[in-house]
Amino acid sequence: MDYGGCEYLVPCGKDKYISKNELLLHLKTYNIYYEGQNLQLRHREEEGELIVEGLLNISWGLRRPIRLQMQDDNQRIRPPPSSSSWHSGCNLGAHGSVLKPSTLPDIQVTDTEAAPTAEAEGSGTATKVQAEETPQLMRTRSDVGVRRRGSARTPSEQRRIRRHRFSINGHFYNHKTSVFTPAYGSVTNVRINSTMTTPQVLKLLLNKFKIENSAEEFALYIVHTSGEKQKLRASDYPLIARILQGPCEQVSKVFLMEKDQVEEVTYDVAQYIKFEMPVLRSFIQKLEEEEDREVKKLMRKYSILRLMIEQRLEEISEGPTAM
Repeated sequence: MDYGGCEYLVPCGKDKYISKNELLLHLKTYNIYYEGQNLQLRHREEEGELIVEGLLNISWGLRRPIRLQMQDDNQRIRPPPSSSSWHSGCNLGAHGSVLKPSTLPDIQVTDTEAAPTAEAEGSGTATKVQAEETPQLMRTRSDVGVRRRGSARTPSEQRRIRRHRFSINGHFYNHKTSVFTPAYGSVTNVRINSTMTTPQVLKLLLNKFKIENSAEEFALYIVHTSGEKQKLRASDYPLIARILQGPCEQVSKVFLMEKDQVEEVTYDVAQYIKFEMPVLRSFIQKLEEEEDREVKKLMRKYSILRLMIEQRLEEISEGPTAM
C-alpha cells in the first residue's frame, strides 16, 4: 500500500487541516495495529481528493432508552383488495351498492416477527449491544402494527424484511422490547468514509438499526480513559478524528451520547477527576499556599520599586535648576 504522494492539506474540521503525508503516516500506524482484522482502513484519491474508508467502532453511552421503528420505511402495510375492503365505515354490497354502516371488521394488534438469533446478512461484524427486556418508556406511535386478522407474512417476506434491517445484538423490532437502553460501553460499527461529517455519521448509524429517535438528540464524543471528553462538532469528520486519536481503544473511544446529558471535559480538568476528595483538597491547599507566596513576593517587589521611584523624584526636585 502506497503511503507516499504530494503534499497538500486535508480538512479535518472547521478551519482545521492536516497535511496529506502526516495523515497517511497516522493511517499506516492505524492499519499496522489492526493488521489481519476488518477494522483496517483503505484510502484512494478521487478527483485530487484523498478519501479514507472503512469501519468505525462506536460505543453506546446512552442514559435514556431508544425506540426502534416498527418496520423498514419501504415495508408498508398493504391495504386489502378493494372488493373486500372497508372505507369510511361503509360496506359495499354485491353489486357495489352502499349498505347501512355496520360494526367495523375485526382488527388485530399483532407483534412483528421475533428477533432471529443470528445477525442480519451484510451487517459486517456482529454488534455487542444487549437489549433490556422491559420497556422503559410509554409506547410510541410505531410500537404496534395494525393488520387484518389472518394476514400473516409469508416466510419469504419475513426473510426479505430481515435482510434489510440490522439488529442490535439480534434485537429486531418487537413491541414488547422496542424501547430499551443499549448496554453502556457496548460496541457497534458503521462503514463510513473520511468525507462524512458528524451529522451524516449519526444519521447513518440510526438508519442502520432503524432507530426512531431523531439524530438531533445525539452527539459523538471522543472519550479518553483519563476522563477527557471531546465533543465532535458538526463540521468534524469522525473517521479522521479516530485516525488522529490513534487506533488503541484502551486509550480513547468514540461514543454515541445524548447532547443534553454530557459535558465536555478538558485535559486539564481530566487529570484530577479520578483523585479522591482528600487528595483534591490537599491539592487546593497547596495551590492556595503557593498563590499566597506569589502574592507576597509581588507585593515586596513593587514596594521596593515604589521606594526607588519616590527617592529618585525627591532627588530631581531638590537638585539645582540649570540655566
